[in-house]
Amino acid sequence: MRNLSFAGALTLLFASSSLYVRAADIDFGPYCGPEAKEALTLKAAPDSITGKVGFAVASLTFPYGVALKNGTEEAAKKYFPHMELQVGDGRNDPSVQSAVVDNFIVQGVKVLIINAVEKDALAPAVKRAVKAGIKVIEIDRTVSTPVLTTIKANDIDLGLNAGKHLVEVLGGKGNVVELQGSASASPTIDRHKGFMQAIADSPGIKVLASEHADYDQAKGLQVMEDLLQRFPKGQITALFTHADIMTFGAIQAIKAAGRQDEIKIFSIDGQQAAFDAISKGQMESTTVYPVVAPMDVFAAAKALAGESMPEFIKLESPTVTKENLKQFNGTTY
Repeated sequence: MRNLSFAGALTLLFASSSLYVRAADIDFGPYCGPEAKEALTLKAAPDSITGKVGFAVASLTFPYGVALKNGTEEAAKKYFPHMELQVGDGRNDPSVQSAVVDNFIVQGVKVLIINAVEKDALAPAVKRAVKAGIKVIEIDRTVSTPVLTTIKANDIDLGLNAGKHLVEVLGGKGNVVELQGSASASPTIDRHKGFMQAIADSPGIKVLASEHADYDQAKGLQVMEDLLQRFPKGQITALFTHADIMTFGAIQAIKAAGRQDEIKIFSIDGQQAAFDAISKGQMESTTVYPVVAPMDVFAAAKALAGESMPEFIKLESPTVTKENLKQFNGTTY
């Protein structure tokens, strides 16, 4: 081994630390493909990343929001000891989340990560952040104003993938009811659009009703109960929902009505509980919507370091069925 001066050894150690964060074995999870991983590659050393980062999460009442918060905090602590991460809960209320963003502006954050409650309602607050010189990274949901980068799966693809599997399982024929998420949320709009594209060439698939259940389990239960009353036994072939959390409520209603053998269920999100339901035969599939962590933290680190990123960093959204469940089991929240 060649001799190194003390300064040389420090240089090598510093470089090794940087390479560690940029290495191919960093665990971004199975839903971050090669292109996304390359886009998130950090050139700077982790110890050099300093500055305040504000994370405005849509709501901590949703399992997805909790998983986002936990994953983001864990990644920041693990990789970037000098990053100052602050988290604010939007409580699923645009006015509350706008106030969270304004508070971050006052606190002087350098980077804002936002998981927006609603795309249009949050645009003014995000514009104020951008005007204040803050670099904005949107994850999970989009905002109706330009930002530095967006990291998420494509929600149209999610609806499309889920819809294609529904058409395949039903053989192109059947009556479907749809549980949509919150009316003004970008995932709701795009997941519905993708689903309608998927069934467009299957005239034998009829959508009997499409109702909003606001990404809420209790409302999923209530709306499904109403749909089961509107469409008696034998009239519903399948249920398509925009999120597993609503699906779980709908399953309660379907079981209570004794119609679980009649209605095939297709969902979106990819929670572990949904994987378990697929294993038990309670659901046909769930199309995975990945938790955007630690990807959001690496994007924030790159923003703090002044490194460039593409405008959109796309994550993978596979449809998980009984056939490929083993491949994805244990990879989500």
